[in-house]
Amino acid sequence: MPLTEAGIYAAALQLIDTDGVEALTMRKLATVLDANPMSLYHHVPNKDALLRGVARMVGAQFRTVTLEDAPWQERIRLLATDFRTLAHRHPKLMAYSFGQPDFLQPEDPFWAALTAILEAAGVPRSEVPQIAAVMCAVVVGVLTAELNGALHRWANLEPTAPAAGENGAADAGPDEDRMFRLVLDTIISGLESQLAADRNGQGAGH
Repeated sequence: MPLTEAGIYAAALQLIDTDGVEALTMRKLATVLDANPMSLYHHVPNKDALLRGVARMVGAQFRTVTLEDAPWQERIRLLATDFRTLAHRHPKLMAYSFGQPDFLQPEDPFWAALTAILEAAGVPRSEVPQIAAVMCAVVVGVLTAELNGALHRWANLEPTAPAAGENGAADAGPDEDRMFRLVLDTIISGLESQLAADRNGQGAGH
């Protein structure tokens, strides 16, 4: 079967899901594809380009339920939750991709959906990119900490001095689902406050 970019990216993703980005090599990929390693370079010039292509392929597959009639707050929660589901579907790839400054592109479905929701919420068009960028930074930061285990570890850190009447940390481990909802609630509350302040400021100006 002739080599194609799509086939190369799909095979690379399977290797990444199994062994991680660091273990991926062009030679190992060629073995999986039963191809000459040099033939891969006719489609992808190097490993960095390969990883970018795999990330674009996964990003293009992102889907979220469209709820144009729902409150923007609910749409934000659904979008971020679906993005988190994608991150956990391919944790090794996404942990790597989150560290790349060009991870998000204007045409990415997630970015397009987020900016559309912010406009629907009443964010001035000139401010949409900045607010979307901050929201992405927060969500990606939390997901990175989830995927690399840092969030779990931090949530298990005990206070240096337990409060009076307490005997150390509780037995239950951290609930990362609840923690992610807390992040979304905080983001949404902050944006609600900003939008209300903007409206009040405009009102006062009149």
